[in-house]
Formats: sequence, structure tokens, C-alpha cells
Amino acid sequence: MRPLLFLGLVAAATQASAQAVTRDSAPPTTLTIDQAIDVARRNNPALQQSLNARIGARAAVRSAYGALLPSADASLSAQRQQGGQQIFSGTSLGASSDVNQSNYQIGVNYRINSATLITPSLQRANRDAVEADINGASENLRGNVAQQYLSVLQSQATADLQDSLVVAAQQELILAQAREIVGSGTQLDVQRAEVALGLQQVQVLKARNQVEIDKLRLFQLMGVTQPPNVQLVSQFTVTPVTLDLQQLIESARNQNPGVVALRSREHVADLSVRREKGEYSPTLSLATGIGGYTYGYTNPNFPVQQAQASLESSKASCVRTEEVRAALNLSNQLAECQAMAFTDAEAQAIRSGNSKFPFNFTRSPRSFSATLSLPLFDGFSREQRLQEAMASRSDARYSVKSKEIALVADVTAAYLTLQTAEKTAELQEQNAAKAKQELKLVQDRYRIGATTFVDLTEARATYERAESDRINAVYDYHKAFAALESAVGHPLR
Repeated sequence: MRPLLFLGLVAAATQASAQAVTRDSAPPTTLTIDQAIDVARRNNPALQQSLNARIGARAAVRSAYGALLPSADASLSAQRQQGGQQIFSGTSLGASSDVNQSNYQIGVNYRINSATLITPSLQRANRDAVEADINGASENLRGNVAQQYLSVLQSQATADLQDSLVVAAQQELILAQAREIVGSGTQLDVQRAEVALGLQQVQVLKARNQVEIDKLRLFQLMGVTQPPNVQLVSQFTVTPVTLDLQQLIESARNQNPGVVALRSREHVADLSVRREKGEYSPTLSLATGIGGYTYGYTNPNFPVQQAQASLESSKASCVRTEEVRAALNLSNQLAECQAMAFTDAEAQAIRSGNSKFPFNFTRSPRSFSATLSLPLFDGFSREQRLQEAMASRSDARYSVKSKEIALVADVTAAYLTLQTAEKTAELQEQNAAKAKQELKLVQDRYRIGATTFVDLTEARATYERAESDRINAVYDYHKAFAALESAVGHPLR
């Protein structure tokens, strides 16, 4: 019976080794690294905030070109003044009737100097700098997503390794129990196998938890909610490095978004200095416009009464003058003076002229002015702005120089790291293969009772370390490749 029981346990161990770790029954959602980068570029909040800067930069360009065109404004006003007497320069003015007034004005102004002419170029350069900043932010996001994507795959590979080690530990426990039954093992070996299995199950829990955490960080970078049962595509192999370091450095100098953005900022600073110097040039200002007004009494009979009183006064004065001439036997126009009379037609004409408020305007005379002004002294404000612009230009130049120096060091360091990672991955691949062969040999020897469980435990621990180092070396190689791409500023594969 013991041999039959031993064979049954061995068969159970073989079946346990063939079983996979329980998975979610739902169909997985695959996600490639290119898809992850594309989703991140469309949804990452920080990158979207950077894209908003493009709106303001483009609006500034339109505003700069708009400053080269005349400005225009229009106004319309209405006023009601209460009747009464007012004293102005010792003279009593006013009327007993309320007055309605309205007027409109349409003006066109044009102002230009050398600073105005430079501003469009400045704003275009600033727009290009904003675009360079956006490209830099997008490239940084691409590098971060690639690194995190590889971290998820690395955690996944580590978790798969721990799963396989759990199966191996289960198999070793069954073998230990079988050996105890047939009398070739001890209870101590069984207890050691149970402890090893429990410890390995703990490692699986930690590894799976790390996978989920790394996935959450990945989708946080992508700016979207993690879908259920997502599966990343692992198609990364270690290939020999065939890149040329000098070509990489030259490419980085020309295409790295960080350097391009700093050079754009340097160009903006140069134009800012030119614009501030343009504030010392004369300014030409031109202005013209059209307008109109209305003026009318609220009591339409008031101007009629004024006109009638004025006519009566003129008639009386004329009669007196002509009577004197008639008394002196001089030629006179007394008859014409006495014939003077205020007619209803005149009264109606005055009422019509008084009823133009609010929109029956009388055109005002057109005016045109031209002014050439030269700023002489404004409390050193222009000088301050110019000095600040020159200091900013100097800072921008030093920033470009510093970035270019750092770029050479970053690309060289990333290149050397990639070469080291390639060689390390090759060596770790060999070590893992040897450790796997050693583990299989010890397992076979333990199965036939030629070695102890302690030797089996040590061989399994050695294999775990070697396989973990192999996994880390493979993904460290790809992370180093991604770091080199980030340093150069564009994909290299």
C-alpha cells in the first residue's frame, strides 16, 4: 500500500505543478505601451494644462498684429438738464425750460513706434517657445509612462515567478509527505516544507499587491480610470546595442525638447530687449472721427416764445429808428418795420427744429490730428525695464549653455548604463539557466532520497534569487533604453 500511496502523492504533485494560479474569468483588456502613451497624451491632466498655454500664446500673437491696425471706438450719450439760471464768468445763463441733449462720437486712432513693430515677432517667438514647452512636457510624459509600464511588467514577471515557486513548494510538500509515508523522510522535512509553502504564499500576496499598485500608478499617469482585468503586452527582448554615442549626442542637441524650449526662450529674451530699446523711439499718433449732437427744450413753446419776443423787440427798435428818420424827412422803411410779424409757419419750423432729440443728430465738423512725441524722462522706468530684459536674456543664454553641457553628460551616462544593462542581462540569463538546472537536479535527487530537504530549500532559494535577478536585469535594460530615449528627446526604436 505504501508504494501505491507514494505514487498517488507523486501524481498529485505533478498535477499541482501543471495547475496555473487562479485568474479572473472575465476576458482581459490588452494594453500596449504605445496605446498607453497615446492615452496619456490625450488625458494626462498636467499635459492638458500645458496645452492651455497655447491658447494664450496664440491670442497674444493676434493682439500683437492687431496693434498694427487703427483702434476705433464709439460712444452715445444723452443728458437732461433742469431749467434755471446759472452764473458763468459773471454772466447769468439758462432758461426756464428743461433741456434734452444727446450726442454720438465715432473715433479712429492709430499709434505706432518701433516697439510696436517688434512685438509681433516677439509674440511669435513666445508662441514657438510655448509649443516647445508642450513638446517637452509630452516627451517627459512619454518617458514616465514607458518607465511605469515597464515597472508593471517587471512586477508581473516577479509575481509569475512567485506563483511558480508556490507550485514548486506545493510539490515539495507532497514529496516530503510521500517520503515520510514510505519511511525515507521525516516529519521535520514535512514541517519545513509546510513553512516554506506558507512563506512562498506570503511572497505571492506581496507580489500581486505590488502589481496592482504599479498598475494604479500607470493609469494615474495616463489620466484615466483603470479598466477591470487589464493585461499589459510584454514583447520586450534584450537586443545588442548598435547605437553610436556621438550621433546620439548630436541628435539630442538638435531635437531634445528641453534644449529646443530653452533656445526658444533665449530668442524671446533677445526680442524683449529689442522691444524695450524701441521704447526710446518717437511715437506717431493719428486721430480722427465723426460726431453729432441734438439740443432741444422739453417745452416746445419755449423757443417759439423766445423767437416771438425777439421779433417784437426787433420790430419796436426798427420802428423807433425809422420814425426818427421820417421826422427828419429822410428816406425810411417804416412801413416795412410795421409789417414785420411772427407767422405760424415760423413757429412750426422752430418746433420742428426743437424736436430732434434723441437721434436726429446734427453733424459736427470733422477733425484730424497728428502727433509725434518723443519720451524724454519717465523716472528711469524705461531704463529699469531694459536692464531687466537684458538680465533675462543673459539668464536664458546661461540656461541654454547649462542644459547643453548637462545633455552631453545625461546622454553619455544613459548610453553607458544601457551597455552595462545589456551585459548584465546576458550574464543573469546564464545564471538563471544554471540555477534552474541545479534546482531540477536537486529535486530529482530528493525524489529518490539522495539528498536532504535542506539542500532542496537552498537550491530553490538560489533559483529564486537568480531568476529574480534575471527579471530585474531584463527590465532594467529596457528602462535604461527608455532613459536614453528621454535624454535624446525622441524614440530610438
